[in-house]
Amino acid sequence: MARPAGPRRTSLDDTRGYRAFRRVNTAVLLVVVLVTLYPFLNIVAQSFSGEQYILAGRVNFWPRGFNTDTYAVVMGDPAFWNSYLNTVVYTVTATAISLVLTTTYAYVLSKHHLKGRGLLIGVAVFTMFFNGGLIPNYVLINELGMKNTIWAIVLPNAISVFNLLVMKAFFESLPKELEEAAAIDGMNTYGILLKIVLPLSKAVIATMVLFYAVANWNSWFSAFLYFDRADLFPVTVYLRNMISGASTATSIGGSGMGTDMTQVNSNIKAVTMVLTVLPIVTVYPFIQKYFVSGVMLGAVKQ
Repeated sequence: MARPAGPRRTSLDDTRGYRAFRRVNTAVLLVVVLVTLYPFLNIVAQSFSGEQYILAGRVNFWPRGFNTDTYAVVMGDPAFWNSYLNTVVYTVTATAISLVLTTTYAYVLSKHHLKGRGLLIGVAVFTMFFNGGLIPNYVLINELGMKNTIWAIVLPNAISVFNLLVMKAFFESLPKELEEAAAIDGMNTYGILLKIVLPLSKAVIATMVLFYAVANWNSWFSAFLYFDRADLFPVTVYLRNMISGASTATSIGGSGMGTDMTQVNSNIKAVTMVLTVLPIVTVYPFIQKYFVSGVMLGAVKQ
C-alpha cells in the first residue's frame, strides 16, 4: 500500500521569502556599488573634460568636451615623474621592511609558550592608542639624522599593529604538528619559518603586501613633514601641491607649465588624482583573490 505523500520539502533557495530577500539584497548592493564608483568615475570624466563643462557642472559619468591637454601638461612636467619614481622607491622599500618586521614579530607572538609574550603583545597594542605626539616625533627624527632621508618615512610606521594581530592569528591557526615534525627532523626555528610556515601563508602575506603598499603609496604627511627638498617628495605631495596651487594661474605657472592656464586650472586636480591612484587600481585585481581568504583566516581562530 502506497504511503500518503507528505509535504514536499523545500530548500531555503526555494522559499518565497528568500527569493524576495535576494532581490532586495541585489538592489541594495547595486546602489552601494554605484554610490562607491560614482566619485571615481566622476574624477576620471572630469580629467578628460573641457573647462566650460566642468564649471557648468555638466560632467557626471562621461567626459564632455573631450581633451587631453592637461594630461600632456602634467606628464610633461619632470617633477611629476621624479615624484613618481620616489613613490615607487619608498613604497617598495617600506613594504619590504614592514613585511619582514611584521612577519617575524607575529610569528614570535603566535607561540603561547614564549615567556614575556603578554608583555610583547601589550607593548604593541599600547601603540595603537598612544604615541609621543607630532613635535616629539619630529625632534626624534631630526636628532637621529633621518630628516630628508628615506628612513624618515619607512621606519617610524614600519609595523601596523592591526596587521600584526591579523598575521599573529593566522599563524596560530596553522597546524602545530607540522612545526613539531620539522623540529623532530632537526630543523631550527628559522628553517621552520622559512620552509614550513611562510609557504603556507601566501594568502595572508599577499594581504599584508596589499595593506602596506596601499598605505605607503597614499601616505603624504610624513614626507611633507620630514622633507624640505622638493626632489625628495613622493607623488602624493606633488598632488597636494597641485591641488593647493591649482587655485590660481599664477601658482601653476610657477611650476614651469606653459599651456592654457584656464584649462589646466579646471581639471588639473582630477588629472593628478587619476595618475596617482592608477598603479594601485591596476595592481589590486591581481591581489584581490588573496584578500578575503587572508583576512578571514587571520581573523577566525580555527
